[in-house]
Amino acid sequence: MQHNGLRFDGEQLRLARLTFGLSLEQIATEVSATRQYIHQLETGARSPADGMIEALADALGVQSKFFFMTGASNVGPEQCHFRKQLTTPASVTSQVLARGTLLDRLAEQLGHRLSLPSVNFPDIPVDSLDDVERAAEETRRYWRLGSDGPITNMTRVVENAGAIVTYFHGLSERVDALSMDRPRPIIVRSDAKASLCRQRFDLAHECGHLVMHRGVETGDKRTETQAHFFAGAFLFPRGAFLRDYPRGRSLNWAVLFQLKLRWKISVRAMVRRAFDLGVIDAAQYRTANIQIVKTGQAKNEKYDDKLPLDQPELLDKAIDFLSKNSHHGLHTLADDMGFASGMFKLLTGNSLHSVRPIFDDPKVIMLDSRKR
Repeated sequence: MQHNGLRFDGEQLRLARLTFGLSLEQIATEVSATRQYIHQLETGARSPADGMIEALADALGVQSKFFFMTGASNVGPEQCHFRKQLTTPASVTSQVLARGTLLDRLAEQLGHRLSLPSVNFPDIPVDSLDDVERAAEETRRYWRLGSDGPITNMTRVVENAGAIVTYFHGLSERVDALSMDRPRPIIVRSDAKASLCRQRFDLAHECGHLVMHRGVETGDKRTETQAHFFAGAFLFPRGAFLRDYPRGRSLNWAVLFQLKLRWKISVRAMVRRAFDLGVIDAAQYRTANIQIVKTGQAKNEKYDDKLPLDQPELLDKAIDFLSKNSHHGLHTLADDMGFASGMFKLLTGNSLHSVRPIFDDPKVIMLDSRKR
């Protein structure tokens, strides 16, 4: 089957199917076909008739021409810093990579239409944990964040550095935060987490991967330990930590929770940071964690409800503008990518039919760099 001289691309069908997390059996049921037939379409062994193409498009929230648009390279496992990659089912990993591939293509198209923040992540390879500490300090300097004060908005920090921060709706219970090392990095947060401190730590963790592990396959204990260490060092720099952390034979919980409110880092992460820096010993660290678990604060700590969550801005602001611009409009973007409303909604959380306010600058998407 051809469309304007192009052949049906089974990989595009597979990409759309996996993006929605559908099995061969599930999509076959949707279009009244067999699993074997869908598999043959995806492998190029058969070509679909016009009616089947339309049915597949309707089922997958794309336009028929999507299946004839051979895209750029897909996101590969080595480009995806996936915290639970070793233990996550292959079907979920495939869904993450497929959704990331289409979001990556969307980000590329947005970059052609709008002046998004320049991608500006430093590249700092590391070996030891001392290297990781220095990498966190250097990244703060590189982004002019200072070394003795808390970061106000971690989401805005990475978005100002050019990353797109988003959620993968429907995957929150099965995957944790992850990042994709693409020309415009993508950081995916879990929307299941109600704690600002945990979300900030996740973002800093993924930031660590993007800074330290370019071209390095991650997901093992070594790289995850490095990214965790980076997150603590980035959010609460060594000098400031040694200055502010309360010393004593027993932990001063009242002071720790006051530090939490100021630095927006969990008490559990602070205790780990204290252990990593040699401020407390193994026995104190173990006692502290027992107390945290005993008081029911392993996942939700005191004051979590006092710290409102930060929300991603860059992708929504870009879409907000395009929805009101007739020349570089949202529908033109979707049409160029072969997306219908279903796929666009899944990838962005936004409707193609939204009416949103226009922004001041007609083409430049800016974030407030002062609020970081």
